[in-house]
Amino acid sequence: MSTSVSINSTQRIIKEILEVYPEKLQKERAKHLAPNDPSGQCSTCQVKSNIKSRPGVMTVRGCAYAGAKGVVWGPVKDQITISHGPIGCGQYSWWSRRNYYNGITGIDTFGTMHITTDFQEKDIVYGGDKGLMAALEELRQLFPLAKSFGILSECPVGLIGDDIESVAKKASKQFGLPVVPVRCEGFRGVSQSLGHHIANDTIRDYILGKGKLEKSTPYDVALIGDYNIGGDAWSSRKILEEMGLRVIAQWTGDASINELGIAHLAKVNLIHCYRSMNYICRHMEEQYGIPWVEFNFFGPTKIYQSIRKIAGYFDDKIKEQAEKVIAKYKPMMDRTIETFRPRLEGKKVMLYVGGLRPRHTIGAYEDLGMEVIATGYEFGHNDDYKRTYPELPEGALIMDDATLHELEEATKKLRPDLVGSGIKEKYAYHKAGVPFRQMHSWDYSGPYHGFDGFPVFARDMDITINSPTWGLIRRKR
Repeated sequence: MSTSVSINSTQRIIKEILEVYPEKLQKERAKHLAPNDPSGQCSTCQVKSNIKSRPGVMTVRGCAYAGAKGVVWGPVKDQITISHGPIGCGQYSWWSRRNYYNGITGIDTFGTMHITTDFQEKDIVYGGDKGLMAALEELRQLFPLAKSFGILSECPVGLIGDDIESVAKKASKQFGLPVVPVRCEGFRGVSQSLGHHIANDTIRDYILGKGKLEKSTPYDVALIGDYNIGGDAWSSRKILEEMGLRVIAQWTGDASINELGIAHLAKVNLIHCYRSMNYICRHMEEQYGIPWVEFNFFGPTKIYQSIRKIAGYFDDKIKEQAEKVIAKYKPMMDRTIETFRPRLEGKKVMLYVGGLRPRHTIGAYEDLGMEVIATGYEFGHNDDYKRTYPELPEGALIMDDATLHELEEATKKLRPDLVGSGIKEKYAYHKAGVPFRQMHSWDYSGPYHGFDGFPVFARDMDITINSPTWGLIRRKR
């Protein structure tokens, strides 16, 4: 595919973007912006990452609490997850990234419920341990079918030194259930990424290995790092089961506590969101000898590759069935491309998201004839970028922990036909007249994964870019 970017043009754009900064900040931010080198060998083309944001420079990162609560623990359906702290951050728990689940809310599932200890000034002065224990006891009475409780601490809890571990231990003994203390105060670490790691560690320490599985089979797998946004995990699971595999655990979208407890019995761990869940996969490999593989179910090209890669871990029976699954769905994928590619061919895309999407969605856009000319991570690490470089054309703009200024200027200079980013950016782009998709939670659509998801993805990109409304509001850029 011919590209509309080059190393020289992108270097010039980066220089122009940074000119507004003071000299010291220019040098600092220059390390986080680079033209892409697909080989990954150019040292000056590799961005610095997982470094604290500079105070006073507005970025779009979240905190450790957001990573633990909003990503990893929040979707676990039969655990009551408490936001322990003031209502400001507790309000954050009254939401869901559309992590779909089976069950009856308030009876046996609690993922979208808003539960907070609502810290007041007296709790800051005298401590909140008693209030936390009272909340746990009340919740135990209100929701007797809950299988576990999670205590996710906000910043003040760590600052005043509340002992949530002792409260959790006491409550666990009293209830006869796991009560998981999660030290994910927002001030910890560089970004929400540390919250993922902390949450993984608490699953390891309190839940993993303690579930029950009636019977094992040679084809048991665990689906790790899929949060079932808009039904994504169900779409992925459907493919795996049609291949002849048995998904014994689904982390953490639509997950039960028991599923978290039996993942160590899988024959292979299949990880979708590498950034948020590679920690637990590495632990299970070291502790239980379970191999793990990263897969990508965005767009037919990557789906076919991933199906064959996964099948390679099993016998000929699974390999043969994998080819039958590809043959079954390929006509539908071809029809989707025939329908939407003529409307999207040559369109340019700029991405700036978290987790896996800055690289995993590239292939899906390319299947539709679109070109990703810029991408970046809110909280990526070096290994995320090393996986990203080969996926992009030479000269594409790579951005790490981008500021609002950098995003705006990159958009003006690269003139993408579509921007995919988060909710904080969405309405600013709409006001600027730039077609935009919210790529953290699929803009209230989905699924986007798997064979069920690609037609939805293609349709959404088409109606976004080709909507006649842009002609009414678009400004000169």
